[in-house]
Amino acid sequence: MARTATGTASETIRTDGRPSDRLAFAVPQATRPRPVPPGRPLDDPRLYFNRELSWIDFNWRVLFQALDPRVPLLERVRFLAITSTNLDEFFRKRYGGLKRQEAAGVRQLSPDGRTPTEQLRLIREALRPMYDCMYRLWREELRPALAREAGVHVLDYEQLDEAQRRYLTRYFEEQIFPVLTPLAVDPGHPFPLISNLSLSLAVLLRHPKQGTEHFARVKVPTDRGRWVPLEKPLHFVPLEEVVRHHLPEVFRGMEVQGAWAFRITRNADVRRAEEEAEDLIAMIAEELRERRFAPVVRMEAEHTMPDRVRQLLMEELELDPEDLFEVDGPIDLGDCQALAELDLPAFRYEPWEPIIPPALVHEGEAQDRVTIFDILRQRDVLVHHPYESFAASVQRFLEEAADDPHVLAIKQTLYRTSSDSPIMKALMRAAEHGKQVAVLVEVKARFDEANNIEWGQQLERAGVHVTYGLVGLKTHAKVTLVVREENGRLRTYGHIGTGNYNPETARQYADLGLLTGREDIGRDLVNLFHFLTGFAPEQQYQKLLVAPRDLRPALVRLIRQEVAHHQQHGNGRIIAKMNGLDDVGIIQELYRASQAGVPIDLIVRGPCRLRPGLKGYSETIRVISIVGRFLEHSRVYYFHNNGDPLIYIGSADWMRRNLDDRVEVLAPVEDPQLRRRLTRLLELALEDHRTAWELQPDGRYVLRRPREGEEALGFQEQLIVRGRVHKPV
Repeated sequence: MARTATGTASETIRTDGRPSDRLAFAVPQATRPRPVPPGRPLDDPRLYFNRELSWIDFNWRVLFQALDPRVPLLERVRFLAITSTNLDEFFRKRYGGLKRQEAAGVRQLSPDGRTPTEQLRLIREALRPMYDCMYRLWREELRPALAREAGVHVLDYEQLDEAQRRYLTRYFEEQIFPVLTPLAVDPGHPFPLISNLSLSLAVLLRHPKQGTEHFARVKVPTDRGRWVPLEKPLHFVPLEEVVRHHLPEVFRGMEVQGAWAFRITRNADVRRAEEEAEDLIAMIAEELRERRFAPVVRMEAEHTMPDRVRQLLMEELELDPEDLFEVDGPIDLGDCQALAELDLPAFRYEPWEPIIPPALVHEGEAQDRVTIFDILRQRDVLVHHPYESFAASVQRFLEEAADDPHVLAIKQTLYRTSSDSPIMKALMRAAEHGKQVAVLVEVKARFDEANNIEWGQQLERAGVHVTYGLVGLKTHAKVTLVVREENGRLRTYGHIGTGNYNPETARQYADLGLLTGREDIGRDLVNLFHFLTGFAPEQQYQKLLVAPRDLRPALVRLIRQEVAHHQQHGNGRIIAKMNGLDDVGIIQELYRASQAGVPIDLIVRGPCRLRPGLKGYSETIRVISIVGRFLEHSRVYYFHNNGDPLIYIGSADWMRRNLDDRVEVLAPVEDPQLRRRLTRLLELALEDHRTAWELQPDGRYVLRRPREGEEALGFQEQLIVRGRVHKPV
């Protein structure tokens, strides 16, 4: 595979979490990547970007989709909402974890040489410009454009006429007032416990006779929606505005001096010793309860909130001044997702309906139709969602297995799934038909614990054998095994994927899956499930690469093998597509390969510690990130192998947690036609001159642009175009 040239750039983002050029923010000297003298050892901190700041860079790339006028208006609103919800998760997991380390006095340095306290300072410095940009974008660009172009009006209370105000008064009395619970703060009423990510009003009151000042908190009941519709279509008022302007009805007999919105974020980084737990489900349930009222790590407040109110809240919530983020606009722009869902197709992406994978399209009468098992006995099938249908491939595989009288057993891992999952229904139906069904439900999947516990209990009631994960490890692998009786013998069929068994996200996430009837992979899957559901830590695998025991050494071996090929034949080549790259050991192997001259292309959607293009260390390494309509979620690893490529797909990123703390699976794709397809897929990604950002040695992410006079479709747009003519890559 020849390496492609890059286009010119007109937008850049830096790896200190701040954009430059278009958004014109200054970059603090402390966060600029430092030069690396030649001959330094590969653990030199200057060879690594900070993981947290690199994640902030990724969120800037998401936010850029909201800034980009080439993106349809409602999709820009959606990307703004995604940026905001991404920040919520970042504060709960990453920022909260660093706060916990700081409180515990941890002095251990990150690979880039920074303490938790230093990282927290840099994160705060990097995020304040992001907040400013998000809210300026909403106030000055998106909100006016919604009104001007789409007729969607998000109004302040002051903009309403008398008839609209009367309507909202009736709405408040009938729909809001009964569910409000005002909580006063005084010697008889201690400061209330405030739940995570709930929107609140801090209310100052004055007793008209006594002249005393009082404080109260009112939770804004957003569970039924944030945007209150007016009688005129597509006209809305934020719910907190309706509550705020009717507070005199709530606090009758008091004077309302003011009310200001705020929201808190609590740490989700609650850790327990699993080895000491007697019951994993009980431990997770207790963790979920604790997480609701874990330490507060962030407060967002309206910028007009008076100092004395702000100080009262911060003292009661035990927050430092640095943990306060003031905003000029509606707190929690994640709720803009509801506006992005409005039925206005002219302002959204052109609809895309996934096609049936060509290998699974068969004509014929119902009584003699070809089964998916007939197809898989002949050849492997590679499916690429959302371009190809999840329902017509993976879901069909499970549903046919559930109803096939020759299928004896179905085994599957479950990490995340949808609320009304046809996959789970098929598994329960199979158990009810008397098949042996075993499912490993991972109850440690962050923010999906409660949902997964509920699914596990439903599966158990249907007769499914349920295992709730392994102690000390998360099971992140996406695998299914079907055992079928054919001509008096047992035959196995399997699916190994890069994404979850979730038909909803399969329309939004770009993932790959391998459906196979190969006996060698089938034997490996049998051994894998014996490991997952029983006690078999020393299982052997012929084809699959399984973490945590085998995957890391296998990747090191593959990288070093490519170095040997390059030294002997001059044709070494590595291409790796993943969600994140932070594992220092793998990065050092890539640096060594680059020092040996091996060309390396990395397609890393999210955070990346590796510094590409450094003289003497990573001159032959190029890193790009593709952010577009779909979330790039697939993992593909290509090694040229002297002209006989080795290609793997699976669930594992090149991150320490994936290689050491999780059960992950990579599967080889050995069918020549499918290898060519994956190779072309990687080539198309590397040729993207519209949605790909290229990481520079100094830490800038540069958005590629077409050359002068050149029309270019992004990687995902090309795949959609090919799908429309039924010629998928």
